[in-house]
Amino acid sequence: MNELLLTSPIISISLLAVISLIFDAMNEQNKKFGYLFVQGSLIIGLVLSLAGLFNYYELVDYVNWNESYTKHSLNFTQVSYFFDAIFCIAGIFTLLASRPYLIRENVEETEYYNLILYAIAGMMIIVHSNHMLTAFIGIETMSLTFYVLAGYFRFNKKSVESAMKYFLLGAFATGFLVYGMAMIYGATGSMQFDIISSQIASGELNSILYLNLGFGMLVVGLAFKMAIFPFHQWAPDVYTGAPTVVTAFMSTAGKAAAVIIFILIAKALLPLSEVAEVINNTENAKTVLAILSAVTMLVGNITAVVQKNVKRMLAFSSVAHAGYLMMGLVANTAEGWKAAIFYITAYVFMQIGAFILVSIFERDKKKNLEFSDYSGLYKSNPMMAVMMAIFMLSLAGIPPLAGFFGKYLLFIAAIKAGFTWLTLVAVVSSVISMYFYIGLIKSMWFDEAEEGVTMENTSLSASIPVYLSTIFVVVFGILPFLLDDFIAKIM
Repeated sequence: MNELLLTSPIISISLLAVISLIFDAMNEQNKKFGYLFVQGSLIIGLVLSLAGLFNYYELVDYVNWNESYTKHSLNFTQVSYFFDAIFCIAGIFTLLASRPYLIRENVEETEYYNLILYAIAGMMIIVHSNHMLTAFIGIETMSLTFYVLAGYFRFNKKSVESAMKYFLLGAFATGFLVYGMAMIYGATGSMQFDIISSQIASGELNSILYLNLGFGMLVVGLAFKMAIFPFHQWAPDVYTGAPTVVTAFMSTAGKAAAVIIFILIAKALLPLSEVAEVINNTENAKTVLAILSAVTMLVGNITAVVQKNVKRMLAFSSVAHAGYLMMGLVANTAEGWKAAIFYITAYVFMQIGAFILVSIFERDKKKNLEFSDYSGLYKSNPMMAVMMAIFMLSLAGIPPLAGFFGKYLLFIAAIKAGFTWLTLVAVVSSVISMYFYIGLIKSMWFDEAEEGVTMENTSLSASIPVYLSTIFVVVFGILPFLLDDFIAKIM
């Protein structure tokens, strides 16, 4: 029974996703019921995730892990339940903003809400995985739903084009992922993360060549999921072509899931060891990741400088933030992983808030998306201009907001791990990002425009996640120890 309770977030979301699909087939006209059912499902998932998070030790102590049904495939940690809750919150925020957006665009279908639920089920499988095949199932469940959601505006050429690009490149990356897993299995004789880690740490490998090839292929596959250079080209086109509310969800919850699976694999393949051969292999791997991190930050921010479209700017910005997150993996320490978890948590709220604001401003399919459209926003909608400014300043890393402390923790972890040069690159990259983040603030607050974005008849449900995201960003910035100490406690 306790093991059933431990798996309840995954089971509930997966089961409710299937039930939602059946209800939709039986009563496809009642879109509001489909929306409310999926929203209720996410609230149930959130409650169960929080129950697992705060009653973790009580549940774990009474499970006989030798006779456990899930011991080889799933891993139950407080960090897993923490991210289960983050995914559910991101899903709830996305749905709150989605319904008015879809109704306004006259494209509301219950399948959209179902797909959000399936995507979150895949994300939960990812963060609980203790086996490469389990992780693969979670990754592909999430990815397949994203392919469909990216092309949700199926009568819009750009939306269909973005979905096709995403699907073709995603299938290509999946091939690398599968081959990488096969190579790791050939090198270690196992696909369980804990066994792989112990095999590598002890130096008892079938082939160091297979290990290196497998690691390289896994990096390629996961770099695509995180939009790491040079596998980032899909992100700007997909994020721009997809519905804005979908972009908000993909670029936050989806990136968080990708970061977690990268951490799980890095912890397994780059263990601390006294075996000379393994030490050299680990240092070489960390150097490769550091180079990818540095180039990703620079390319993402430099390319974002020349963008005039807000969605495209945020898309390239998302690429740069993937580079920042890589710094935690490069450090390969508990402090580095904690910093990455802090930053991705803060990033979820500041990025989803910014994209939902863009979806509120957007009108008539892709209008009000240029920087010039935001001119004079402070005069017409001062509260929304203030919140957008908060999100931009947090993404730029300005204190005292959550983004600043997230970057600070990543920089400290990288320096302690001996990657001072990477921190210097990150600082330069952050300075470059000031140009376009503050450029948008300048347009909103200081530029004059005959006709700017307006928010007449804005749904309250779309505004709620923006207000809540703003509160999280400010609170985690002013009182960062609340989140930092909590993450340290659950790791």
